[in-house]
Amino acid sequence: MNNKKIKILTLSDHPLTPSGVGTQTRYIIEGMLRTGKYQFISFGGLIKHEDYRPIKTEEFGDDWIIIPTDGYGTPESVRSIIRTEKPDLLWFMTDPRFFGWLWEMEDEIRPLIPMVYYHVWDNYPYPDFNKVWYESTDVVVAISKLTHDIVQHVAPNVEAHYLPHAVNPQFYKPLEQGEINELRSKFDISPDQFVVMWNNRNARRKQPATLLHWFKEFLDQVGHENAKLIMHTDPKDPNGPNLVANIQNLGLTNGQVQFSTQKVDFPQLASMYNIADVTVNISDAEGFGLATLESLSCATPIIVNMTGGLQEQVTNGDDWFGVGLEPSAKSVIGSQDIPYIYEDRVNKEDFIAALTKLYNLSKEERREIGMKGKAHVDENYSFEKYTHSWDKLLKEVHKKYGSWENRKGYTNWSLLEV
Repeated sequence: MNNKKIKILTLSDHPLTPSGVGTQTRYIIEGMLRTGKYQFISFGGLIKHEDYRPIKTEEFGDDWIIIPTDGYGTPESVRSIIRTEKPDLLWFMTDPRFFGWLWEMEDEIRPLIPMVYYHVWDNYPYPDFNKVWYESTDVVVAISKLTHDIVQHVAPNVEAHYLPHAVNPQFYKPLEQGEINELRSKFDISPDQFVVMWNNRNARRKQPATLLHWFKEFLDQVGHENAKLIMHTDPKDPNGPNLVANIQNLGLTNGQVQFSTQKVDFPQLASMYNIADVTVNISDAEGFGLATLESLSCATPIIVNMTGGLQEQVTNGDDWFGVGLEPSAKSVIGSQDIPYIYEDRVNKEDFIAALTKLYNLSKEERREIGMKGKAHVDENYSFEKYTHSWDKLLKEVHKKYGSWENRKGYTNWSLLEV
């Protein structure tokens, strides 16, 4: 009987950081390691490192080695680790624009091991320019139904799977009202104050300044003392607007907006969702939107733009777990790397109306909506199902495609009629 563990090389955000990509990478790795069937070597990227020595966790020891790296790695570092560690497959995740260099060396990697890509994409039109990347991958796993449809349309011959994100219910769960009241008092929030939660990176597409300006107009209608906005973000992130300057310009300097700037662990973040009455995300493009799923898991309703992965969170097709805002405008934007993609913008009046709708509900009515959202998460984004599905998929990939001496399903040549 072969008891050899499947060794996987991962490229992503550092898996011990709180980004959406980092969190999902960590969930997958820890879930697989607890089966006792895997080993992982992770390139931990996209953060500043003070120390580049490999890291081991206390729980998993030699079965999980994290190598701090700049960006997501380099051709040289990937070549080196593949040759020295001989992993059985390569797993990578985030926006494809960060991995052109990796796909360009697929003729070096894929003869040895299969490549599995956990794919993030925000919107239509179908990105035909991604076809070459999809076809340079053995298996593409989509985080949303939209992404899965895109892969199937653009590269129908590539093996594709739909496997959405999940949240850990051990941490993201509803608290009792007494606990919520205690937490609110620590945040200097009265029991009757309406609290809006926003958890995103302070970046242009997340629309943080727009949110502040619209929230101010909402406060003008309901009273500045009756609502509060908590923004879990860096207000001076160079990738976004200066949010402190925005609140000063708007006169929101009397506690109407509260910033949470420190990196927090899962229980602390879950506490913030629990004290909120609604979590909002009005990004003009969003691959998935993990914060709103975390919010629903805590039974807090959401207001979201009906774009990307957000639209499958707020409704199951019959019930709504908050308010979904249909984009009032779709602009085609682009760059040299991404020639075209929709940018979905919501309308100010629609957003304020959505806030007002939830504001006018009783706490019991909001709780009922939130508990339905919690059931939606448990049914469709189950943490147990997530880890089981990844375990099943990775074992199938390993069996179907093999690696090294028994590599199957890949040739680096083709026959052409001339």
